[in-house]
Amino acid sequence: MHASVGDYVHTHGVASTDGRNTGEIVEVRGANDGPPYVVRFPDGEERVIYPGPGTVVEPRDPVD
Repeated sequence: MHASVGDYVHTHGVASTDGRNTGEIVEVRGANDGPPYVVRFPDGEERVIYPGPGTVVEPRDPVD
C-alpha cells in the first residue's frame, strides 16, 4: 500500500459506532510511501495506523 500526505484513508475497526472511519493522512512514516501513517480524523484525533485488510487509500484531488 502506498499513500501521500493529503490522501484519505478509509478504515474498518472498532473505533466508531458503525465500525468505519475516514481520515486524512498527515504524515507518512514508512519507506517508499508505505505505512505506518499518521491519520487525522474528523474529531481532530490523530493516530498512527498500520492499514489492515479492507483499508482503502483514496488519493487527494489533484491540483489543477
